[in-house]
Amino acid sequence: MTGSPASDPTMDAIAAAVTEGRSGNVDEARRQLLALWQDIGVDGDPLHRCSLAHYLADLYEDPARALTWDIRALDAAYAVTDHRTQNHHAGLHIAGFFPSLHLNLADNYCKLGSFDAAREHIDAAKDACRRSLRGSHPRRDRKGRRGHLDEGSRDPMI
Repeated sequence: MTGSPASDPTMDAIAAAVTEGRSGNVDEARRQLLALWQDIGVDGDPLHRCSLAHYLADLYEDPARALTWDIRALDAAYAVTDHRTQNHHAGLHIAGFFPSLHLNLADNYCKLGSFDAAREHIDAAKDACRRSLRGSHPRRDRKGRRGHLDEGSRDPMI
């Protein structure tokens, strides 16, 4: 496989909506992404859900609304595999998504005055950077659990 993106009409539609939003037509971009979300569904391709939610969060000035979409993006990222990202583009690795996703959450938590939650996501972003450099990333088990922390641990559960 080459380094160029594979043809994916949903990713193309997400990119078109993002371009629309960046050109200043935020309401139309939001409308397009919300319509795509309905098509994808909550059980759809996790790369599509992650990408769409990540970009849709940026279209909301209200941090509570942005937070909702940033949480959806992070949740979907846990279901994305490197096989899936590399099927889209050979150079992509899901581990590289996590620092940005956690920093977006931290930003929204700060705006909402939830500084402890923001700090947890800043720490998780740092950890995700370290994991990305090592080539690993957190995974959820089949029941959706992201790992196990020892009692009293202050480490983020990722």
